[in-house]
Amino acid sequence: MKKVLIINGPNLNLLGKREPTIYGDNSFDEFYQSLQKKFTSLNLSYYQSNIEGELINKLHEVGFDYDGVILNAAAYTHTSVAIADAIKAINTPVIEVHISNVYSREEYRHKSYLAPNVKGIITGFGLQSYELAIQSFL
Repeated sequence: MKKVLIINGPNLNLLGKREPTIYGDNSFDEFYQSLQKKFTSLNLSYYQSNIEGELINKLHEVGFDYDGVILNAAAYTHTSVAIADAIKAINTPVIEVHISNVYSREEYRHKSYLAPNVKGIITGFGLQSYELAIQSFL
């Protein structure tokens, strides 16, 4: 059974409460439960942290044993060379995911430091972006 980990970065623990016009009104925990029911052929797990170093530690922890990582690094996408380096250092393929279309938002969100080191990027499909990423590993 393939092992896939979803990693969410800062402020994504507030989904369902935070800016619902951009991020929707469902919590990620609710959505994650629906993913687990839909993708029973996967060993799907989930991790969230608001702390950059914890995200890096989790990438290091799973980066040589898992079949895939789906990473929404949130604002760290646009600032973190350290997370980019962590992705580059591991063997597990990483899909970068964004709920909103970052290219229709503020210009500083148009630059991803992660992009050169990820397998692909899915942006702008709401929570369905995660489902699309999962399907890429099947």
